[in-house]
Amino acid sequence: MRFATYEHRGRRQVAVVEEDGTLYPLPGVASLAGLLAEGGGLPGLLDAGSATLDAPAGPHVRDVRLLPPLQPPTVRDFVTFEEHVEGVRRSVDGTAGVPEQWYTAPTFYFTNPYAMYGPYDDIPVPPGSGMLDFELEVAAVIGKEGGDLTPEQARDHIVGYTVLNDWSARDLQSAEMKVGLGPCKGKDTATTLGPCLVTVDELEHHRDADGFLRLALTAAVNGEVVGEDLLSNMSWTFEEMVAHASRGTWVRPGDVLGSGTCGNGGCLAELWGVRGRQDPRPLRPGDTVTLTVEGIGTVSNTVVRGADPVPVAAARRRSRERPPNA
Repeated sequence: MRFATYEHRGRRQVAVVEEDGTLYPLPGVASLAGLLAEGGGLPGLLDAGSATLDAPAGPHVRDVRLLPPLQPPTVRDFVTFEEHVEGVRRSVDGTAGVPEQWYTAPTFYFTNPYAMYGPYDDIPVPPGSGMLDFELEVAAVIGKEGGDLTPEQARDHIVGYTVLNDWSARDLQSAEMKVGLGPCKGKDTATTLGPCLVTVDELEHHRDADGFLRLALTAAVNGEVVGEDLLSNMSWTFEEMVAHASRGTWVRPGDVLGSGTCGNGGCLAELWGVRGRQDPRPLRPGDTVTLTVEGIGTVSNTVVRGADPVPVAAARRRSRERPPNA
């Protein structure tokens, strides 16, 4: 099944999306994250969806504003494509190759759950940035709670998948990561999710012998294709990522785990690193980025002018005075 969240005539609604684009609202469901939190995992979600198909149809997707399928409580964004790491390190850090530590475990960072945008929303340029980039990813959504999971156990905790665009201010990111932390403001202002949540059973026939989902990925800027890859080029499966994320802690319903950016043009920074120049140029207001994932769908966002940065003072050189008798 496919689930979407939309706004229509001033109301927000969760619905099942039929193949023809007709929406079937879930009565009494205020949010998809809330429905997942009620429990039941995939069976509970499918039961809730099936119950809507005997009810009157709602509007068509073309007549509503699609919102992010859910508002996640947490977003872990991984980096699982080796080709992406090679290119971006050259562009952002000025270093070649892949760090040996990358191969030992699927690394991730926590990004901002308050900055979710829908599949066709405008995306403002982050304040103070002149090097905006997109990043083509697929996200897994957690359907039930678990901790210290094995990869085999983790499969039952993934309820579905959606397209993720991890918008990145490369100039801010490059500067702040020299401190040894981050990324922070370079990734803080926008993440696209959509166009819907596709339940795991819908994609099972795409799974290869090694457990990876073989889905075609395409990125285009202003209608020109700049990147193409396969999701199965990930170096870890989503189940392994969930297991790692749950080590010593919990994953809970509604949590989102991004695959990390695909290779072969999954973002501009990778191409800059490979080509040694900013070709294509950074995104600017008026540019439209369209990302398509086989079996899930397409998101297409137009960049618009953002807010000016609010000034914050630089660090003060302090005396390092100590308390008396310290």
